[in-house]
Amino acid sequence: MPESKKHLLLVEDEAPLREALAERLAEHGFEVEQAGTGEQAIEQLAEFAFDIVITDLRLPGLDGTRVLEAALLRYPDIVGIIVTGYGTVKDAVDAIRRGATDFVTKPFQFDELLHALNSALEQRRLKSENAYLRSQLQERYKFEGIIGRSPAMRELFQLLETVSVSASTILITGETGTGKEIVARAIHHNSPRRAQRFVALNCGAIPETLLEAELFGHVRGAFTGAVGNRQGRLEQATKGTLFLDEVGTMSAGLQMKLLRVLQEREFERIGDTHSIKVDVRVIAATNSDLKKMVAEGQFREDLYYRLNVIPIELPPLRDRKEDIPLLVQHFLKKYAGEAHRLPHHDVRLANLESRPSTYPSNDRSGRPEHVDGRPAGTTAREMSVSQQAMRCLMSYSWPGNVRQLENAIERAVALSGGRGQIELLDLTPEIQQASQAAAAPDLNLPEEGIDFEGYVHKIEHELIRRALEKTGGNKGRASRLLNLKRTTLVEKLKRLEPRM
Repeated sequence: MPESKKHLLLVEDEAPLREALAERLAEHGFEVEQAGTGEQAIEQLAEFAFDIVITDLRLPGLDGTRVLEAALLRYPDIVGIIVTGYGTVKDAVDAIRRGATDFVTKPFQFDELLHALNSALEQRRLKSENAYLRSQLQERYKFEGIIGRSPAMRELFQLLETVSVSASTILITGETGTGKEIVARAIHHNSPRRAQRFVALNCGAIPETLLEAELFGHVRGAFTGAVGNRQGRLEQATKGTLFLDEVGTMSAGLQMKLLRVLQEREFERIGDTHSIKVDVRVIAATNSDLKKMVAEGQFREDLYYRLNVIPIELPPLRDRKEDIPLLVQHFLKKYAGEAHRLPHHDVRLANLESRPSTYPSNDRSGRPEHVDGRPAGTTAREMSVSQQAMRCLMSYSWPGNVRQLENAIERAVALSGGRGQIELLDLTPEIQQASQAAAAPDLNLPEEGIDFEGYVHKIEHELIRRALEKTGGNKGRASRLLNLKRTTLVEKLKRLEPRM
């Protein structure tokens, strides 16, 4: 049996049998509630989330199949076992079809029921664990979640490939929003521990009074509210990886306990005297300067060196601006291609319904079930960013790093109003202002003043000259670089021709 008690609802109209079964089940560690009718059972199911329901098939009023249906409707993962003295093959098949885990025929030995119950619980546990592991394996990080071609990122990729195969403790440092958890997940999913759990704990988001219990777990009665045994994140990550974000916020007492775990590979739950051995890889992360905290006595020096076996420093976005266009395209695909879909009537207005090849077979209503793998009536928006907006994005300092850039693109997509291109006005005011400040020339106004018109002509002349030079004299491309109509550029060339 699992160490935490399972709550069981026993539904049986024969009181002597029900009470005897309840007593025996309680002796085997179950918390048992009883119901004598189907109606009582459904009322109890509405008030409490039981782990198991064992119900007689023939009951006064609502029968056992109705109880089972009500239980599964509320709690799809509940274990349901049907017991009856009128068992036939048809009854058994019908019960399984309705979602019962097993079917026991009266008269039965108690051990037969107990075996069916434990087998059902084990099946549910395995199903839950397999579903969890499949979901993690399908995420396929393998460094695809980390985007960049800059020298700093290429160097980071090489380091990640090297350290992923080891079991050493890693300390990831970097400013807020640089993607520390993404890097930690990528390391885990490229390590020999990839088939086990990746468990994350944000030490700065949990009150200090609860953080110790969250990390180490507790036993029943360890403190007020500890009504049962509970595994901590450390125990949940056994054989896998534990990611401790904002580790610099830990108290001195908790730092000492974490140090012992890293040294001895064992710990005790709160309120327990029994040591638990643990095999877990620890990846810690912080945006604080731990060296400075050590010097100021705010962080244990010995813990710092235990965590900093392999240091990984993530560069801020302002130091790898050449990666911004790649990141922008990634976030455009995410928010324009997945989260935002055009409704079916927009597709029709765009005359896309005239392309039958995009639709697979229709359902009986005559409407397509899916379009290119998407639900019917939707089409992915393909978007781009204007050069002016991209220059603006490239000139901004991004104090919030990649996370802030992602939020900015999500906002821009939402404000684009269905247009196919993100424009400067779709960006936040502070990003626009930064671009304007960067674009403003450094002017010194002499006391005697300047020739304003001559100065403007000079700037205009230089911009047009550079645009034509860059495009090899192609006026169409030059006008697009300058965000001018081609006819306007031609007129300016005629006016400026004596100066060109």
